[in-house]
Amino acid sequence: MFERLRAGELIRFNDPEYSKITAVVNMTIKLSPQLNTATDTDQIRHYLSEIIGTKIDDSTTIFAPFYTNFGRFIQIGKNVFINHACSFLDMGGITIEDEVLIGPKVNLITENHPLNPNDRQALITKPVTIKRKAWIGANATILPGVTIGENSIVAAGAVVSRDVPDNVIVGGVPAKIIKQI
Repeated sequence: MFERLRAGELIRFNDPEYSKITAVVNMTIKLSPQLNTATDTDQIRHYLSEIIGTKIDDSTTIFAPFYTNFGRFIQIGKNVFINHACSFLDMGGITIEDEVLIGPKVNLITENHPLNPNDRQALITKPVTIKRKAWIGANATILPGVTIGENSIVAAGAVVSRDVPDNVIVGGVPAKIIKQI
């Protein structure tokens, strides 16, 4: 099931293996209150490490609250900063490389639904990748399948629906290149 999910296959809620997803979601729901009432960044790293299933480097700082619906497909590099109230929907996979800055209320979304109303309850996933030294501004939304290039900046409030090349600033809805860095 997890390989199919990461591969972007259409996953229906009545799939015989869907209970595997539900089990991970339930574990994440159980750990999320502890994460979001943690009293220091070490505790936040500890609980988020439990949720994602791998240790987060001590050089990385995450502020609570932090929201995820799944958690197991999040990878976070070194020297990363994630500000308050971010939401990561990661069933398609989220990779955050080293030295990335993520502003408050940023949404990283890897999940979508088919356009056909008869299949709308199904999931389609595509990964999100944030390359090294990128900066995602406050309240930006990165949609499924998008890669943010190395050193690039996503302006506050932008909605990014296409890949962003290295060394540019993008902004707007939908986000467009504003200038080269």
